[in-house]
Amino acid sequence: MNYTENIKAASLHQLDLLSLAALIRSGEVSPVAVTRAQLQRIEALDGSLRSYAHVTAASALQEAQAAESEIRQGRYRGPLHGVPIALKDLFRRKGVPTAAGAAIHRGTPADHDATVVSRLREAGAVLLGQLQMTEGAYSDHHPDTVPPRNPWNADYWTGISSSGSAVATAAGLCFGATASDTGGSIRWPCAATGLTGIKPTWGRVSRHGVFELAASLDHAGVIARSAADAAALLEAIAGPDAKDPTALQAPVPRYTQEAEATVGGLRVGVDANWNHGNVDAQTQRMMEAAMQVFEQLGAVLVPLQFPIEDAAQAVRDWAPLCAVEAAVAHASTYPCRKAEYGPVLAGVIEAGRALSGLDHQRILLRRMATRGKVDALFGRVDALLTPVQPMAPLTLEAISVLGLQPGLVEALQRYTCVFDMTGHPCLTLPAGQCAAGMPMGLQLVAAHLGEPVLFRLGAAFQAATNWHLRRPAL
Repeated sequence: MNYTENIKAASLHQLDLLSLAALIRSGEVSPVAVTRAQLQRIEALDGSLRSYAHVTAASALQEAQAAESEIRQGRYRGPLHGVPIALKDLFRRKGVPTAAGAAIHRGTPADHDATVVSRLREAGAVLLGQLQMTEGAYSDHHPDTVPPRNPWNADYWTGISSSGSAVATAAGLCFGATASDTGGSIRWPCAATGLTGIKPTWGRVSRHGVFELAASLDHAGVIARSAADAAALLEAIAGPDAKDPTALQAPVPRYTQEAEATVGGLRVGVDANWNHGNVDAQTQRMMEAAMQVFEQLGAVLVPLQFPIEDAAQAVRDWAPLCAVEAAVAHASTYPCRKAEYGPVLAGVIEAGRALSGLDHQRILLRRMATRGKVDALFGRVDALLTPVQPMAPLTLEAISVLGLQPGLVEALQRYTCVFDMTGHPCLTLPAGQCAAGMPMGLQLVAAHLGEPVLFRLGAAFQAATNWHLRRPAL
C-alpha cells in the first residue's frame, strides 16, 4: 500500500487544510485523488446533510488536474494549491448558478467571478461547488429550500446564514469555505458545528460580485477547521480591489506567519458583567476555562467595562438598519417579484421600505458613537474575549419559535450584531461542548485591521486545546 492509500485509510477528509496542503506540496497526496474522494463523500453524505446548492464536479476535477500538473512542474502557488474548498452561494462564479438562497436567482449562471473567487483561482484552489444558505443571507431559508442539517446532531441548529459553509466544512465535504457575516452569520454556524471562522474588518475583503444583504454591514470572510487554516484562506482573498471602492487599501499581512507567533504579553480584555450577566452556566464554565488557557499561554487578562448599554442599543438598531439596506439591495426585484420571495425576507424588506429618514439618521449617529467607544477600548487591550452566544446550543425546536421570542433573539445577537455595526474583526473558536455533546464557541475581537492579533491568540489557544480537532461521527 502506498502512502496516499494510507492517508485515505486514515480518513483524509478529517485533515485540516494546512496538513493536507503539506502532503500535496510534497507529492505524497494527489490533488486529483483528494478531489475525487471529496466528490465521492459529497455524493454519499450530502443527500441527507444538504450543504451544497450546486456541485461542480467536472470543473473541480479539471482544476485539480491543472494544480497537480503545476505542482509537479515546480510551480507551487501556496497553501491553497490543489486543495478542495467551496463557496457560499452568494459569491458569484462565472458560468455557475449562484442564487444567494433565493428562488428569483435559482438556476441563473453568474456572468462574472466575484473578486474572492478570482483570488481563490489565482491561489490554485479547487472549487467544489456552491454551498446552501438562507434566503438573501437573512435569518431563514426560502420555503422551497431544505435547510442543511447539523452533522453533529440533526436535531440542532446549524446557525445562519452560512449554514451550508459550516455543515460542509464540519462534515468533511470541503477543507474550508467562504462565508459572510452581516449579524452573526459566520460566528453562529462556527459555534454550532465546532469550527473556526473569521469575520474580518469591514472592507478587508472585497465585496465585488457578492450578493448584497446590507452593504454597510456585510463582511466577507471564511469558515475553516483551525485558526491557521482561516489565516491561510484570508491571506488569499483579502486586500484592495479596484472593483470595490469600499475595500480597504491597507496591505495584507502574512496572516499565516502571525498564526505561528507567541502570545506572551498580549492583553485580553474581559468584561465580567457582560460575559456573565444572563449567561447560562455551561457557557460561563466554557469562558472560565478559556480564560485559564489564555493566562497559561502568557496573555494578560485585563478587566474592563464594555459599553453594554450602547451594545444593546446597537442590537436593537441592527434590524431596522439591515432592513432599509436590504430594501435598497433588492430594489430591482422587490416588489415587482414579491410573490417569489419567502415571507421572512419579504417582511424585512417591507420594514426597510417603511423606515423614516429621521429614524435612519438617528441609527447612524448612534452607530458612530458606539464604534468610537469600542475603538477606545483598544487603547488598553489587544483583544476582547466574549462568548458567541449566551446560551448552550439551540435545538431546531427552539429555533422554530424564535420569531415569537424577541428576548431570545436579542440574547442570541448580543455578542455578534454589535461588531457588524462597528466593523471590528472577530475570530470564533470552538472551546467546549455542552451536556448534550454539541460544540460551543467563544469570540475574540480586535481593533480595526487587528486580524494578526486574532490569529496569534486563536492559533495559540488551539495549540493548547483540542476542541478544534473533534469531528462529528458520520
